[in-house]
Amino acid sequence: MRIDLDGIGINVTDTGQGPAVLLLHGWPDTHDLWRHQVAALTAAGYRTIVPDLRGLGDSDKPGSVEDYRMMRLVGDQAALLDHLQVPKVHLVAHDWGAAIAWAMAALMPERVASLTCMSVGHPTAFAAAGLAQRQKSWYMLLFQFPGIAERWLSQDDFRNLREWAHHPDHEAVVARLRVPEALTASLGLYRANVPPESLVAPPPELPPIQAPTMGVWGTEDLALVEDGMTGSAAFVAGPWRYERVEGAGHWLQLDAPDRVNRLLLDFLNGQ
Repeated sequence: MRIDLDGIGINVTDTGQGPAVLLLHGWPDTHDLWRHQVAALTAAGYRTIVPDLRGLGDSDKPGSVEDYRMMRLVGDQAALLDHLQVPKVHLVAHDWGAAIAWAMAALMPERVASLTCMSVGHPTAFAAAGLAQRQKSWYMLLFQFPGIAERWLSQDDFRNLREWAHHPDHEAVVARLRVPEALTASLGLYRANVPPESLVAPPPELPPIQAPTMGVWGTEDLALVEDGMTGSAAFVAGPWRYERVEGAGHWLQLDAPDRVNRLLLDFLNGQ
């Protein structure tokens, strides 16, 4: 279904009954990233709420970089929960969705029953992860250059994107991003939130996370080092759990869906 949130149309699926779980994807994905988890969660008696982030999927794609600032992305999720009359959720998130989830859990603790972040750790832990993480983050600088980034990603039928990312759903991803406006809108996440100066500046301070939190990282992640996730424990005041998924890449919920589902259900059922 499609919901208007303060003038931004958000595409969202809402299935199942029971405790609510809000699942947030990242770049360059849509709600479909969570298809294996939605099936497992709804079968286990959870309600799953899975939006396309603004700028991605079938949600609106505003043209201004300012429209993709982190607090607007967080605000979308709060407004979505308000619209659906859901006071509190279990928050499950990946990649840029995880960045949004860390901020939401820190700034709106009353809305978050538990937090599960995959691949991307707390922003301060990410910043402290050292040279190895900066080397893996080279593409964030490339993505800052309008036109150049789009050309690099899309030339030769998205060859660079295919060979660099190894996305399990690469054909579906490329089909969505072939529309020039869609590719540029998706890059708004990077251009609004990780400008070049942010790569050397200290991250904004956030209150400690109060909710029970689980961090999950795949050993073959192309974009994130493990320290960025394990170091997140220092910023969680509530119970902390870390799970390392051997052999899984950045899109671990697609690479190892059964293992991820077991971890997720074990964690959520304990809350």
